[in-house]
Amino acid sequence: MEPSNRAQYLLKVLIQKYINEGIPVGSRNLLDDSGLNISPATVRHVMSDLEELGLIKAPHTSSGRVPTARGYRMFVDTLVRYQSPDTSYMDTIQSEIKKDNYERGQLIEKVSSTLSKITSLAGVVSVPRVKNITLRQIEFLPLSDHRILAILVLNNREVQNRILHTKVKHSPSELQRASNFINENYASQSLNSIRKNLLLDMEKTRESMNQAMQDIISNAQLAIEGAENTGEEFILAGERNLMDFAELSDVNILKPLFDAFAKKRMMIDLLDRSINASGVQVFIGSESGYSLLDDCSVVTAPYQSSDNQVGVLGVIGPKRMAYDRVVPIVDLTAKLLGKAIDSK
Repeated sequence: MEPSNRAQYLLKVLIQKYINEGIPVGSRNLLDDSGLNISPATVRHVMSDLEELGLIKAPHTSSGRVPTARGYRMFVDTLVRYQSPDTSYMDTIQSEIKKDNYERGQLIEKVSSTLSKITSLAGVVSVPRVKNITLRQIEFLPLSDHRILAILVLNNREVQNRILHTKVKHSPSELQRASNFINENYASQSLNSIRKNLLLDMEKTRESMNQAMQDIISNAQLAIEGAENTGEEFILAGERNLMDFAELSDVNILKPLFDAFAKKRMMIDLLDRSINASGVQVFIGSESGYSLLDDCSVVTAPYQSSDNQVGVLGVIGPKRMAYDRVVPIVDLTAKLLGKAIDSK
């Protein structure tokens, strides 16, 4: 059963008022804000109908009403009027992501923190999935305690460092010979190709390769595998913003939620479910599939560049977030980030 047009309008006013003020909305305040020329009794009757439909509820006896997850869903899908992001936000995000000196990880981190700052929510951006990562150069530097620093230059200029643990201590000349071998035979190849072929090629040349070289290159294989599985799966920023909302400030809610952020599985699953979406996705409360997010909403959008680097970004906040402003910001940021990755 669908509520009447008047009931939908009053539901919209109630939700907007609750989002702005965070306190249950009574019938008299709802009437004042609605601008409708109807009686208080009519408003109470409509509110009773909305409650029967499961769109609003009374959190306490004799209190006003607050939206349910179902009410928010109707609001997001049919009632809200989305705002175009203001020019100041567009200028801020464009100026940040167009800076040429960012490596990929730094760009993702900056976008996540900017999303958080602009929305006053927690911002999350998954690291782009790169189809082919190319090795430009590898160098080995000796460290103490049988350790080696492997420096990998990937794609155009991205640099990753890996600590390798070897069976014995190796001299600088041995390390140089090993890096020369890899650079001469595998530079400009994809990490996937190198990972598959390096150990096979070592088997063919084992008789002519001394034990030191074998030891170093076997460990280099681990560095290449680590570089292929590039770093963090996502960057989360602004989690502390969630403490500013009364409904999330309870330590019994926040602590398990922060623990889940740290363990990553929940967020990776949500981002993976959004990666093939055609646009913005809004998960309200239990729609996420995780009880820890029952008091939250998650707004996500996929971003994609022309060379198949794909990821997802979004925000996490209370169910009473300002969807009219947040959803367009997430959508715009995803489009701008895709273009920025293309240009880099």
